[in-house]
Amino acid sequence: MEQTLLQVDGLTKQYGNFTLDHVSFSVPGGSIMGFVGENGAGKTTTLKLILDELPRDSGTVRVFGQDNREHGSVLRARIGVVFDDCHFHEMFTPAEVGAILRGCYKSWDDGLYDSLLRRFGLPKKEKKIKELSRGMKMKLGVAAALAHRPRLLLLDEATSGLDPIVRDEVLELLQEFVSDEEHAILFSSHITEDLEKVADYVTFLHKGKVVFSEQKDALLYDWGVIKCGRSDLERIDREDIAAVKSSAFETRVLTRNREAAARKYRNFMVDRTSIEEIMVLYGRGEEQ
Repeated sequence: MEQTLLQVDGLTKQYGNFTLDHVSFSVPGGSIMGFVGENGAGKTTTLKLILDELPRDSGTVRVFGQDNREHGSVLRARIGVVFDDCHFHEMFTPAEVGAILRGCYKSWDDGLYDSLLRRFGLPKKEKKIKELSRGMKMKLGVAAALAHRPRLLLLDEATSGLDPIVRDEVLELLQEFVSDEEHAILFSSHITEDLEKVADYVTFLHKGKVVFSEQKDALLYDWGVIKCGRSDLERIDREDIAAVKSSAFETRVLTRNREAAARKYRNFMVDRTSIEEIMVLYGRGEEQ
């Protein structure tokens, strides 16, 4: 039976003029949830609320079936976190990072840490963190996050700025991590190509609200884009329009049912879409 490792319900947090507005989604065991949205959509705020690093206004977060505030320290020990910046002191070596984290986690596994350093080609004692490339620093962050054997990984732009080879290494390791039903990943990223490769589900956050949280394959198969002229837009039923963006050359209409639109609007081209195109049409499209 599929187990939900992360359940977020009605999560709300207000900052000045921004509101994270009743965000809800769930991450099943054995899956990777892509978490996408424009800058300022509330993705990092959501991750911090999951980690109980910020007070919430309302809503609940359950990790492994337990409330994250009532069981915070116990749950955080079973969560691995990787952010887009290296948070280890630049004067440490990877070996020294391991020695420090060994004292922080009862489940720390020296053997696993060493094997991940070797797999990633990371020097254990020969170089300090300040001497490592960005890609090597990110691989160190992933190794450190995995070495205490978490069940849930939270990634915030963990592959941004990496070259394709390093990104592929990291993505392969993430897929191995969720190869059973006991582990899961919430992967916040602007690199939608990575999510299309490895994500099982996608949650799209726009202006603090969840637009959808769906299976990735169904999303890419079901949704589509109707291409037409600006003057043709009035011929498309409002119920078939999720978002619209016009340029000097064409109008693109995002629709939630590509096949139905292809049958209904035979004079227009109806194409498959991508996660990136969906984000652009919502983020830069016209108000509907």
